[in-house]
Amino acid sequence: MVRIVTEVDQSRRDLIEERLVDFNSRRSPVLRALHGLPADEEEPLQVYALDDTGEVAGGLTGYTWGHWLHIDLLWVSGAERGTGLGSRLLERAEAAAVERGCVHSRVESWGFQAPGFYEKRGYRVLAAIEDYPPGETDHLLVKALGRVYG
Repeated sequence: MVRIVTEVDQSRRDLIEERLVDFNSRRSPVLRALHGLPADEEEPLQVYALDDTGEVAGGLTGYTWGHWLHIDLLWVSGAERGTGLGSRLLERAEAAAVERGCVHSRVESWGFQAPGFYEKRGYRVLAAIEDYPPGETDHLLVKALGRVYG
């Protein structure tokens, strides 16, 4: 008999991830090559802009994995918005990702955030999920960064 539980359990989560990585890597040549490294091979990527006092004026955080840059967060202070700082942070992150062998980038952005910002910088909307969360649209944007495999 199988019992369903809903409690948070990090060791079970780690086990599920390990088993899924094993399953995926047996079915895809790209994943097989990628998973020749440890399953947690994601490499953090962080770019920060500091003002004259050392305070954070903006930043981009994400990680590289599977020849992709995954952007999690990009924020610029109100005082710096419109100055090009967001573009410079994005360019620096993309350059670092290319140095790591990435050929694509991806980011999610709600409609009230910055899908237009990314589109002006070469990203294209691959998917739009309406009403996620209710009343908003979540956009998945992607961009080719460089030469594709080989």
